Amino acid sequence: MPIIVNLDVMMAKRKMSLNELSEKVDLTLSNLSILKTGKAKAIRFSTLEAICKALNCQPGDILEFVDGDKTS
Repeated sequence: MPIIVNLDVMMAKRKMSLNELSEKVDLTLSNLSILKTGKAKAIRFSTLEAICKALNCQPGDILEFVDGDKTS
């Protein structure tokens, strides 16, 4: 999938654990883990907004598009 989730990077930069983020955004650990590992197929804007507020970041800090079709 060309969308890379950098949630773990932002959590490390903010020194925030998965448990702490889970409490702040009111999501289960399993749902956050699915997102963090890149296994999620979708994310609600309300969830993305809550994560960005908790981590004090922008959506682009968490989600990245990598075009695998480009050849060098």
